[in-house]
Amino acid sequence: MLGRLLLTIDALGMCIGTLNADYFSETHMFNPKWPPHAKFHNVQTVGLAMILSVMTLYYTWRPARTRELKREFLFMSALSGSIYWFAGLLSILPPQTMGVDPEFGGPAFPQGRLFVGLMTCGLLGAWLEY
Repeated sequence: MLGRLLLTIDALGMCIGTLNADYFSETHMFNPKWPPHAKFHNVQTVGLAMILSVMTLYYTWRPARTRELKREFLFMSALSGSIYWFAGLLSILPPQTMGVDPEFGGPAFPQGRLFVGLMTCGLLGAWLEY
């Protein structure tokens, strides 16, 4: 049960955290300095987080008739629950990317710890339930 709770924390962090930080935020969608195409990709990323969050919750709580099916569901939960965080960690690597725009305190990467923490919740949660 602890594993499922950790996977749920991962999914809710992805859903609620992404909406708060990337959509309903002066640093992203409500930043007048952002061009329309950047906002398009922001909404695309938020939409991806929502879809992955729903998938994670679905496979975390879906009843399984067999042990093999339960393992497959947990694998899908771990995969869908970690893709977004892993992509976020990789996104700081290319040149000219920053975790925070300069006017908001950049070039820091405060998301890094959160991404690792929530990804760990999902992976550890699946492992505990496996």
